[in-house]
Amino acid sequence: MDLQLKNKKTLVTGSTAGIGFAIAQLLAAEGAEVIINGRKKEDVEEVVSTIRKDTSNDKVKGIAADFSKADEVKNLIAQLPELDILINNVGIFNEVDFEETSDEEWFEIFEVNVMSGVRLARYYFPQMLKKNEGRIIFISSESALNIPTEMIHYGMTKTAQLSVSRGLARLSKGTNVTVNAVLPGPTLSRANLAGLEEEAEKAGKSLDEVKTAFFEERRPTSLIQRFADIEEVASMVAYVASPLSSATNGAALRVDGGVVNAIF
Repeated sequence: MDLQLKNKKTLVTGSTAGIGFAIAQLLAAEGAEVIINGRKKEDVEEVVSTIRKDTSNDKVKGIAADFSKADEVKNLIAQLPELDILINNVGIFNEVDFEETSDEEWFEIFEVNVMSGVRLARYYFPQMLKKNEGRIIFISSESALNIPTEMIHYGMTKTAQLSVSRGLARLSKGTNVTVNAVLPGPTLSRANLAGLEEEAEKAGKSLDEVKTAFFEERRPTSLIQRFADIEEVASMVAYVASPLSSATNGAALRVDGGVVNAIF
């Protein structure tokens, strides 16, 4: 299927690894002009080279920016004055007891996970409305609906992304601009894999045993009973970014493996 993404200028924030990398790679394979983003210039350059080689797409470029710093976001926008597709993927998380979560940690996670998308959308959304074309996608999480008790502050930011995306979608009424959120469930990203491997080493268990225990103890409602691959999430995002998804707007689209125990 041709997703009609050829030459669409696309920014994927936080795309040097994990879900963001898979999204960028798939969009590049579809012929989009993809801008890779990460905090470190050397990481960005390495990923640009990798994706260009893997997809034979020489329109892949990179801009380094730390989304915890508003000035670096401004610098990114200055280098990228126009966009067709904005994918707000950058995010951080850490497991910490609620009573041990400091004010600084609350503000930091909100700054990166929520304000990154707010700042970019504040600039690019009016442009998209003016030309009557565009896509904004927030990569939220099933944690927006199933608030994880081990990282309540993270769940809060993912719920906030749903509010922002739905609000912007309502402002796009009657246009060809759409704003949606995609909600991955447990996904075998680089960060999650590293955490599972560390847990296995500490417990003296195999990686497979730790994965099994995760779904038995922490995500028992999962219907697929496994971690999703990053490419499975990327496939959903690529469709939502496509002109073919023009009737999908203001939605929270789950790629959660059925973890959320609800029919809506």
